[in-house]
Parts: sequence; C-alpha cells; structure tokens
Amino acid sequence: MGIFQKLFKQTFIYGLATVLPRALGIVLVPIYVNALDPEEYGIYGSLMPLIILGNVLLSYGMETAFFRFINKDSSKKRIVQSTVLTSLTTSTILFLSLGLIFKQELAVFLEFEIHYIVYALLILALDALVVLPFVWYRSNERPMRYAIIKIFNVLINLGLNLFFVLILPTLAKENTSFWNTIYLKDDLVSYIFIANLIASGATFIVMIPLYTKIRFGFDKTIWKMMMRYAFPVLISGIAFSINEAFDKLLLKYLLPENIAEAQVGIYAACYKLGVFMTLFSTAFRLGIEPFFFNYASAKNAKETYAKITLYFSILGSFILLGVIVFSNLLKGLVVTNPDYWEAMIIVPIILLANLCLGIYHNLSVWYKVTDRTKYGAYISVVGAMITLALNFLLIPIYSYIGCAIATLAAYGTMMILSWYFGRKYYPVPYDLKKIGMYMMLSIGFSTLSFYVFDSNYYISVPLLLVFLVVLYTFEKKEIQQILKR
Repeated sequence: MGIFQKLFKQTFIYGLATVLPRALGIVLVPIYVNALDPEEYGIYGSLMPLIILGNVLLSYGMETAFFRFINKDSSKKRIVQSTVLTSLTTSTILFLSLGLIFKQELAVFLEFEIHYIVYALLILALDALVVLPFVWYRSNERPMRYAIIKIFNVLINLGLNLFFVLILPTLAKENTSFWNTIYLKDDLVSYIFIANLIASGATFIVMIPLYTKIRFGFDKTIWKMMMRYAFPVLISGIAFSINEAFDKLLLKYLLPENIAEAQVGIYAACYKLGVFMTLFSTAFRLGIEPFFFNYASAKNAKETYAKITLYFSILGSFILLGVIVFSNLLKGLVVTNPDYWEAMIIVPIILLANLCLGIYHNLSVWYKVTDRTKYGAYISVVGAMITLALNFLLIPIYSYIGCAIATLAAYGTMMILSWYFGRKYYPVPYDLKKIGMYMMLSIGFSTLSFYVFDSNYYISVPLLLVFLVVLYTFEKKEIQQILKR
C-alpha cells in the first residue's frame, strides 16, 4: 500500500472515531439548548475548560513521549510501555485521592457546587487511566479497535443523555416511586456529567485487559528521559488548553455576575459550529502523528511532509467555506433555540482559528522529530499569553466576540512562529503560494458570504463552486491520480 494511501486510510478511520462520536454528540446540543436556559448551559460550558486542563495535566505529555521512545529503540519497547503505564496510573490515583480530600476547598475557590467538582474529578481520573491504552492502539496501528472503543464510549454517553433529558422527565411525571427518586428536576445539568462519568467508567472496564497485556513495570532511567522530553509537551498542552477553552471560563469571571452564565451559554452553543473544522483537524492529527515519527528517517520525508500540509490546507479551506455557506442551515439543525443565535457572529472567526491550529500541528513536525520540543512549549506559551491578554482586554468591551478574536490571534501567531523557526532547524519545502492562495480565497469568499450577504444561497453556493473550480484547475493532476487509485 502506498505511503499516502496508508496514511489517508488510517486518517479516515481515526476520523471516523472522531467525527462520528462528535457528530452523535452534537445531536445533544439542540436537546441541551431546548431543555436548559443559557445560564444553566453556561455551568457546563464554564466547567469544561477545567476538565480539558485536567486532561492535559494528568497525561503530562506522555502520549508524545511514548511515540518518540517506542521508535527510538525497539528492544526497550516493553519496558517503555510498562513504565508509562505505571507512571500514569500512580499519578492518577494520587490526583483523585487529593482531589476528593480537598473537594470542599476546590468548590469554594472555583465557585462551583461541590457535586460538580466530584463529577469532574472522577471523569478526569477515569479518562487518564485509558490514555495509554488508546496510545498503544495508535502506536501498534490498530485504528479500528481504537475507533470502536471511542464510538462505544460516545454511544453510551449519548444514550444516557437522551434518557436523562428526554425520557426521565416523562417517567417521573407518570410514576411517583422509583423514577422520581432519581429525577433531578432543578439540576438537569448534573445529568450531562453523570452520563459522561458512566461512559468513561465503561470505557475503562473495556480497557482493563490491555493493562494485563502491557503489565506494570518501571525503569527510572527511561522515566527520567521521557519526563525531560515530555515536560515541554506538557507546557504546550497547558497553553493549548488555555487557548482552546479558557475563554469560556474567563467570560464567567470577567463579565457581570447577572449576565456571565448566559453569555457563556450562548457562546459555547454557537462555538459548537466550529466543531466541523476541529473534527477534521483532530482526525488528521491522530493519523499523522505516528506517521511523522515512523517516516522521519526516509529520504524524501520533508517533501512528503510538505505535500501533506498542502493537502490539509486545501481540505481545511474548503471546510471553512462550506460551513459558512450553509451556516444558516446548520444553526437551525444544531443550535435550534433562537435565544442562542446572537453569538453566530463568532462562527467564521472560530473556524478560521481552528484551521490555523490544524496547520500549526502539521508544521510542528520539525520540533518533534528533532527532539526540540522546548520550542513547541515556547510557541504555545506565546499563544497562551496572547489569549489571556486579549481576553482580559476585550471581554469587558466585546464579550464573547473578544474571545473569538483572541483565539484567532493566538492560533494564527503560533502557526507563523512554527513556520519561521522550522525553516532554521528542519526546513521543509512547503508550497506557501498555493497554501496562501487557497486560504485567502476561502477567507475572502467566507467574508462575503457571511458578513455581507448573510449566507444567501444565491450568492454563497456559486462562491463555493468557484472555489472548487479553482481547486480542480490547479490540482487536476493530483486529483486524477487519487481518483485512479
């Protein structure tokens, strides 16, 4: 199988594992926005950034370190696996124990009800315990197993959400005994976390056999080397969590208390329309990361990386324009409650920001394969500083629009910085003219479609067709070769 065919096959499967669960999950958005007030949905939206940050802290860069050290010395593969498993399990148990001991103090400090803190701690612990099993499947090129378990997790989550939010209220009205005892009429938000918790628990149970396969073990020397490699990745992850989700948390704390939760709610709901770019970018990254390490020693590695980045940019630019063209249709399907629509103005900005982030992930190959992960940390910290500074500056004036602008500024800067430093340490012959042309064409057409013509189909659809014609004109040969395969 050709290298590109193998890559795109695995990317498609990882994409299925990412897109299908998220596509099922996005079904919950109209259910939530109809069942919950913006203030209630804002509780969920403001707690999720802390869960995202917790996921980063509890994995502390070990996924990337695992890929690097597994491919460095095949004779030490088993001890590397065992060391990572022992390290992650020990740290997770310690985290959960301390979190439960100090749950009251955490609830007061973060301004959340204590039961939300407990839900978050348990979810974080269970998710951390399956980090290595999922990485093991990726490392051993078993994307189907990876995809099946991911989909299994979200199907449980989806089914429980549907039951708790749609079915349970009816059962509670018709029956005054059992169903009434578990129906939280005034706290429907809790069901979101309970469903997530049960799904995470089921996933962990499915993964237990892999624990016996990998087995616990520990090599102090290897662990120290991996931690040195992983620490900059951890810093990058913390910075990414700030860039990705802390805008919602800052909305909660920087806006007046009487409107904060509602603003978080409508922003978080409309932000979901950016999920289409996030899905594509995440699926591509999951498929490409093992490939980057495995293919680094090939003679034509740099040329291959350049082509991959061009293909990503083309597809990402098309997705950006496509979502904008059909944004009115999508908002009616996803964000069904008009009370949330005032935040639709941020959708093009968030889509473009996530496209820049996806390109950054492709450009980041240079510091991963050259063991210069500290540069990834530097760049990510710069992005986080931009995010925080602009959010503190813009939120009091522009509310969630300031959040979207800060996200775009951070990801755009990170993309440019990665390209700039990569030229020095690992020069890759990227086709900047084509990448720039497709991105600018997509951005220009998206701006016309959304902000000038309000996604009017008579204007927007022809713009999308023009983009496709330009794409076919310049990439005719490559498209024909792909179709022949």
